[in-house]
Amino acid sequence: MPVFKLIKEHVFPHPNLAEPNGLLAVGGDLTTSRLIAAYRHGIFPWFSEGDPILWWFTSPRLILVPEELKVSKRLNRYWNNNTFTMTINKAFDKVIEACASVPRRENEGTWITREMISAYKELHQKQIAHSVECWQDSELVGGLYGLALGKVFFGESMFSGKPNCSKLALIHLVNFLKSQGYQMIDCQMTTDHLISLGAREISGEEFQRLLKEYITSEHHTGVWPHEKKC
Repeated sequence: MPVFKLIKEHVFPHPNLAEPNGLLAVGGDLTTSRLIAAYRHGIFPWFSEGDPILWWFTSPRLILVPEELKVSKRLNRYWNNNTFTMTINKAFDKVIEACASVPRRENEGTWITREMISAYKELHQKQIAHSVECWQDSELVGGLYGLALGKVFFGESMFSGKPNCSKLALIHLVNFLKSQGYQMIDCQMTTDHLISLGAREISGEEFQRLLKEYITSEHHTGVWPHEKKC
């Protein structure tokens, strides 16, 4: 199948037209309106510094249903007895910068480019992107960030400066999402780490169906910390 070149209008080819590896389109920009148009259809940007913007739709797709989160007995004990402090949206900029600095395999560098960081910081200012932080005293030692649309949270990246801190951030996120009525977390890429926590793969077609069911507007479910209820 061809890889599509995006035009100025914020439209994307159908996700079913993606290459077997998930690559769907190239070009465009990272404006808020284009990013929202992409995520609503399960499409996300992923590219390296100096490369053109690449857009992906992976199938099968790894998702985590909040009610299906698996916390081992050992991790649950750690959760109940840890000395960390968990927050939401207290340090988005620090979290995304920390995720960008995580060493990647084989010196591949980071896919969280300066252009990506700037775009997602703007999404945070518009209350679309959110972060979870794990603190030890005043030190940020773990966290994650992603986007919320409708009843779906799109996980982007996480980091752990101390053992299990990213897992604690995920537990805190899931507890919050359940309290607000969210139905699904998009994990994008399949990893053993996420599968061990209850994530599972579904087909690209099923993922698209769920997105249509759970995202009926550009607004997200519930009220996140530091937001004013309309």
